[in-house]
Amino acid sequence: MSSINKIILVGNVGKQPEVRALQQSGNEVATFTLATSERWLDKSTGEKREATEWHSIVIFNKHLVSFVKQYVNKGDKLYIEGKLKTRKWQDKNGADKYSTEIVLENYQGMLVSLKNKNNNEANSL
Repeated sequence: MSSINKIILVGNVGKQPEVRALQQSGNEVATFTLATSERWLDKSTGEKREATEWHSIVIFNKHLVSFVKQYVNKGDKLYIEGKLKTRKWQDKNGADKYSTEIVLENYQGMLVSLKNKNNNEANSL
């Protein structure tokens, strides 16, 4: 039986994307955070509530990295398809740490800007 690891997010870029070159290959990688929010009306108080989740986005696809460098800015609304990856690393004290990221690899993943040509958010998907 096969399995699928696919994540779809629509949210806002939380900070200006960073692009850097990988040490070994020299290939560029883009990283940024994406905020997704859920809004609801609290039935007991009648108040509007909101919860925001922050997602770490890592892009290895060179064409998407190029797009991010040119067109993606803090606050932009994006549609992203990637896969969930958890990596293990050690901090300076030798303690194991884990980071879960949405990864867009070479020949995989999708990124769509949801802005119209007047630089405003698109009204709908």
